[in-house]
Amino acid sequence: MQANDTRRWALPLLFLVLAGVPFAAQWLGEPFYVTLGARILIYALAALALNLVLGFAGLVSFGHAMFLGLGCYAVGILSYHGFGNGWLQLAVCIAVCALVALAVGTVCLRTSGIGFIMITLAFAQMFYFLAVSLREYGGDDGLNIYEPSSFGLFDLDGSQPVYWAAWGLLLASSIAMLKLRRSPFGMILRATHANPRRVDALGYSVFGVRLAAYVTSGVLTGVAGLLLANLTAFASPSYMSWPVSGELIVMVVIGGLGSVLGPIVGAIAYLLMEEGFKSLTQHWMLLMGPAVVAIAMVAKGGYGSSLAWLRRPPPGAASSAPPAGGESKTDRRPPDALAKEASV
Repeated sequence: MQANDTRRWALPLLFLVLAGVPFAAQWLGEPFYVTLGARILIYALAALALNLVLGFAGLVSFGHAMFLGLGCYAVGILSYHGFGNGWLQLAVCIAVCALVALAVGTVCLRTSGIGFIMITLAFAQMFYFLAVSLREYGGDDGLNIYEPSSFGLFDLDGSQPVYWAAWGLLLASSIAMLKLRRSPFGMILRATHANPRRVDALGYSVFGVRLAAYVTSGVLTGVAGLLLANLTAFASPSYMSWPVSGELIVMVVIGGLGSVLGPIVGAIAYLLMEEGFKSLTQHWMLLMGPAVVAIAMVAKGGYGSSLAWLRRPPPGAASSAPPAGGESKTDRRPPDALAKEASV
């Protein structure tokens, strides 16, 4: 009961702490903390979206940064042509990411394992070099965004509005993921990871369920890209590169695969470690690599499972406790009968 209460309150407490970051930054006179917090929330949203296919369905997508870049360019290209309406940019972002995810997923989901990883990586690199070839929109140098997205009642002008928009979207997405995880669709999606043949034998379309999850994940990652474009006022092909996809995977893994809280905690931990190591040395990757490996080895189930030992009974407690029926009973059947039962 205590463990369930802890898990139930972990997510609300985390969002309460995140809601206090802008006020703490204002009190300390450090606006950089708001920018860093907004970046963390955006990448947490993208990691949460990736977790839908990686954690729930067990599909290692190594090209999810493609959707992050598409969301950025949906804002950048429309703004370049004078369309600063945020609702229009959001609609174009969702439509483009959904169509691309549908096309890519239809091809990639015909494979599994290493084939799926390599095809998603190949598609991401195709879009990366497509963005590099767009000379009108900056090419490899990227595209400056001079006009923020305007949603009528509010504009994403500056880190503070982007922070609250990302906080609200991440909260809504987390609640939706909690409900989806317990829904019939979520259970079927997780079952496709455990035993796809049995799911297919039960009459469900494994391909259809995975494709729906992949499209949903791509759209949510694209919305995170829209927020990232407004935060940095910049759209760059580097947002689509494979290292960004690798970072998203690391965030999900160190946070905890298949959980809702894990990707958020993983994004917070990864980006805070990155900022901390950058402040120590310009060769910060030499420190980041061993740190990620150590986390993956110590907290094998992610940060969510790293404190599981606090809830475990002391050694020998389970063995010393008598069974519910009273005294322990020994199975007196002959060994050949036990072996026959085990083989069956």
